[in-house]
Amino acid sequence: MCHSLAITHIDITIQYDFTTSQVIIEAIVKCDGKTGVEMEALAAVSVAAITVYDMCKAVDKQMVIGDIKLLEKNGGKVILPLIFEKFY
Repeated sequence: MCHSLAITHIDITIQYDFTTSQVIIEAIVKCDGKTGVEMEALAAVSVAAITVYDMCKAVDKQMVIGDIKLLEKNGGKVILPLIFEKFY
C-alpha cells in the first residue's frame, strides 16, 4: 500500500455457514519480499465483506460485519478470516 511489494499470490475464499447464518471470508496473501502483507490481506477481507454487505443490505438490515483477525503468518503469508454475522 505505501511501498511496492512483490505479491505472488492472493486467494479469497467466501463460505456460508447455514447453521450459524454466517458468511466467512478468508484471504491468503503471499509475497517474495521480506515485508509482511498483513495490511493487504486486511484490505482484501474488508473490501470483500463490504461488497457482500452492499449486495445483501436490501434483504436484511440486521447484518453485522464481525471481527477481522490474523490466524497465521509465515513470512509473507497471511491468513485472515472475517466472520460476517447475520443476527435475527
